[in-house]
Amino acid sequence: MMETTRMAVRLLALAAASACLPAQAADLELAHIFSDHAVLQRDEPIAVWGTAGPGHKLAVTLAGRTVNGSADAHGKWKIQLPPQPAGGPYTLTVTSNGQTVSRADILVGDVYLCSGQSNMEFAQRQSTNAIGATYAGRNETMRFLNVQKNSTATPQDELKGPVEWQVVTPETAGDASAVCYYMARSLQGSVKVPIGFVNASWGGTTIQGWTGAESLRTLADYKAGVDAVAQFGADPAAGMRAEDARNEAWWRAHDPAATAQRAWIAPEFDDSAWQTVTPSGSWKDSGLAGFKNFDGVAWYRTAVTLTEAQAQAANALHLGPVDTYDTTWVNGVRVGGASTSWMWRDYAVPAGVFKAGRNVIAMRVLSGGQGGGLSGAPSGRTIGLADGRTIPLPAAWKVQRGGAMKGLSVPPAPWDVPTSLTTLYNGMIAPLVGYKFKLAAWYQGESNTGAAQEYRTLLPLLMRDWRQRFGQPALPFLVVQLTSYGSPAKTPGKSDWAELRDAQAYAVAHDAHAGLAVTLDVGDRFDIHPTQKTLVGERLARAARAVAYGEKTAPGSPTAVSARRNGNDIVVAFKDTGGGLATYSSDRAIGFEVCAGTTCRYAEARVAGKASDQVVLPGAGAPDVTQVRYAWADAPFVNLFGGDDLPAAPFRLDVARP
Repeated sequence: MMETTRMAVRLLALAAASACLPAQAADLELAHIFSDHAVLQRDEPIAVWGTAGPGHKLAVTLAGRTVNGSADAHGKWKIQLPPQPAGGPYTLTVTSNGQTVSRADILVGDVYLCSGQSNMEFAQRQSTNAIGATYAGRNETMRFLNVQKNSTATPQDELKGPVEWQVVTPETAGDASAVCYYMARSLQGSVKVPIGFVNASWGGTTIQGWTGAESLRTLADYKAGVDAVAQFGADPAAGMRAEDARNEAWWRAHDPAATAQRAWIAPEFDDSAWQTVTPSGSWKDSGLAGFKNFDGVAWYRTAVTLTEAQAQAANALHLGPVDTYDTTWVNGVRVGGASTSWMWRDYAVPAGVFKAGRNVIAMRVLSGGQGGGLSGAPSGRTIGLADGRTIPLPAAWKVQRGGAMKGLSVPPAPWDVPTSLTTLYNGMIAPLVGYKFKLAAWYQGESNTGAAQEYRTLLPLLMRDWRQRFGQPALPFLVVQLTSYGSPAKTPGKSDWAELRDAQAYAVAHDAHAGLAVTLDVGDRFDIHPTQKTLVGERLARAARAVAYGEKTAPGSPTAVSARRNGNDIVVAFKDTGGGLATYSSDRAIGFEVCAGTTCRYAEARVAGKASDQVVLPGAGAPDVTQVRYAWADAPFVNLFGGDDLPAAPFRLDVARP
């Protein structure tokens, strides 16, 4: 009895002590981007933000300076510190209502934002000469942050975790973006301040996914898609139903059997007469009757039994890669679909869709003319639970052939990566808004080849969008021009890659705060991911010195500025030649073409003389010639360089009238 009384007294004491603690003290948080080892932009106001108790007063301290503020009614706060010169390390401290949150080893210097698709994502450890750079030792004044991939239908306040700034060391350097790392290393050698770089990249993605909704919506071709993404973000169930209706309308228009086969998604449908298969690659190699040379539609079904607890916790479906187009239902409810064979199918499943007992997963798959089917390993097909655990799906599925068809592409949902609209901005760029950057480096375009004319609009739109959102109207943008990849040309002709390079050059030429890094000479026509990233990063650094740091130097490669007739010849004039043009391994420059309308032919070309800024095309000035092109191919061979060993930029120029 006495022991019980003592226990009661202790509990009352604990309760009294707890009552004295500040209300909602646990709510005090810094935004994830402010981790230990972060680098903040020098000479710019420094915004710091996070969450706290609604209306709570706060104080933020950095480098001996304190600024006060308060959280709004939703518990969000943002406090702006005055600009700081380069320096550190400092401790960033936030206090509110008796609670303190701090971050250690904070530096102030220059911060670079690097973004794009796989060639920007490409890790430093995979690059040529990586060992020498990796084992160069610990660099306390260079840090990097890799933004975790996150595609969302609505703009996010926070980066997807975990978020961790890392000091460059032999152990960490290999995880950094190679291009961004080599650019930062080169620039730090000249600016002599702490450097931080943020890498927000996703392989295979198009530029439309990285552009904010308000900007992309201004283009008529994307308004409906952006609105559909917004609907999906506001009400995922309604958005998915609308997508299901759009998708089924496409199928009814292209497959006469689509309406009848829709019944196959029902959980109660009897599939016992269907063939059984354990999918692990192309259905053409599965041994299934009727599938050896089949291109078209196939339906897959499987069932899994869940307990009540499992059904309540189940929130995702993981199916691995599918070749090529799929629509997927759980218990008759559409949960996703995708249109890229190398993308893993990871579909969020709304609460209530999975049930206790038997659950049926149905998939309609259209082959893309190669293989067809569920092409990943059976072990990769699981149901995801809220706590991160998974439940394996049965290895065996039921399968039934649908209609034979070829040459069709199912339109993806506008939130489907890699062709999504705005979702990568929402998940990976929007949470950075408030941070200041010295420059942005952009390496993307491979996934937009084939639509180069549109890219002339989309790239300037992206640059304007980010500048506006970051509140930096003159934020320098450095663009890596696509390198050489694909089949070399034997005759002049059309080139989607050349058109995209031209669109990139056009956007940069019409932007006072942009620079271009030409990379034709460091590509690999057999590999879309060339490993020579050191030179790419160093060429970005060169452009940065001119565009971002104001050095009186040429930003990059020799660039053609005019083409004119001189008697029977055509003379092409260049700028930024580094003291004069030169040709390697020949006294002639290869890759020049003259065009009469749409008909082009190769033309002899020579540098006009020692230390010359001109190339002469002797005898090329026929009256019908209207245009000169250079390096106009997917994978051109080039030998025209400037005096500082930079390759001449590819171009297409009208020939001026005499």
